[in-house]
Amino acid sequence: MDPVRNPYAPGAGQRPPELAGRGRELDVFDVVLERIARGRPERSLMLTGLRGVGKTVLLNTLRSQAINRLWGTGKIEARPDQSLRRPIAAALHMAVRELAPRHRAPDRIDAFLGVLKAFAQRTVPAARGAAPKVRDRWQPGIDVPASSGRADSGDIEIDLVELLTDAAGVAADVGTGIAVFIDEMQDLGAEDVSALCAACHELSQLGAPLIVVGAGLPHLPAVLSAAKSYSERLFRYQRIDRLDRLAADQALCAPAAREGVEYEQKALDLLYEKSGGYPYFVQAYGKATWDHAPRSPITTADVRVAAPEAEAELAVGFFGSRFERATPAEREYMRAMATLSLVRGEDDGGGRDDMDAAVPTAEIARALGRKPASLSPARDALIKKGLIYSGERGTVAFTVPHFGRYLRTQPT
Repeated sequence: MDPVRNPYAPGAGQRPPELAGRGRELDVFDVVLERIARGRPERSLMLTGLRGVGKTVLLNTLRSQAINRLWGTGKIEARPDQSLRRPIAAALHMAVRELAPRHRAPDRIDAFLGVLKAFAQRTVPAARGAAPKVRDRWQPGIDVPASSGRADSGDIEIDLVELLTDAAGVAADVGTGIAVFIDEMQDLGAEDVSALCAACHELSQLGAPLIVVGAGLPHLPAVLSAAKSYSERLFRYQRIDRLDRLAADQALCAPAAREGVEYEQKALDLLYEKSGGYPYFVQAYGKATWDHAPRSPITTADVRVAAPEAEAELAVGFFGSRFERATPAEREYMRAMATLSLVRGEDDGGGRDDMDAAVPTAEIARALGRKPASLSPARDALIKKGLIYSGERGTVAFTVPHFGRYLRTQPT
């Protein structure tokens, strides 16, 4: 079939042609926006799930919902080596710029931008007599003088509470709200997470029209709870998982139908078996199958011919890039995890996927003939790199679907 008409989109954060299986999350967010519009209290929202389940796509879609309701929005991607201060300042700058044309008092906007500029420029002071580093001479693109005495104490928790409160006040003036979207939220530093929780707590108590929508790996709730014990009640958590069979079929069939193409039922059976229902994999197998199928309807033979190409692409772009980031010691640790997760899956009758099987760290140590404490550096490094996570104390699991299966194919 014509590859130019191929409707599938296996890209990082790229919206698929059919956003199947996420209706509940979209409806929940609509309710949140409507409640805040009516002055009702609401919690900020946290999306959690493995890599490849479409968290970033969903985050972008939720942002579009907020924009359609004339909210001010901004989005950032957290990085482990970067403070929250400047990225969130940029996000709020974007959000307030969206609201500014509808505000009746330009001076009020300028006053907030002065606070925002002071917040963004506030850094840890250099040692006495030392010149500030180049990175500390950064200037945000805000054409008003920085103000003083508000959100510029240098304590990120105090400053963020004051900044977000002021931003919410600007939104309230316009009769709307502000939503800040944070991707890869588990990568925020402990101090920044604590400050964000404190700010969200203050906003919820005030009933202020500003919410944070975060997305992160499955251990994000534990990261937030470690920062502030009340975070368990502060946020609304939504687990984003693989698509069920009906949604996966819809993700494949709806775009194809718009191009006048159909699937045989057995072809859909095989595609679900191959993809496991993970949205990224559904798109990867769908794209490869379309390119190899000579005509409609698409058959199981077409899927079998195309599967090696899809698997090769996943091996390079989805699995391989992550595997290459690991040291030999870290790869050894993950291979032991992969073997143990397979054994545990077989013990369960083969009904669970590799990624569902959390592995006790004590078992990994026994498999490698090592003491658990000696493996802590490898485990901690893998968690920091986002390859594994610890959902419960004493266990670890892969953040990437089917990664254990991939590891078992790699030479030692």
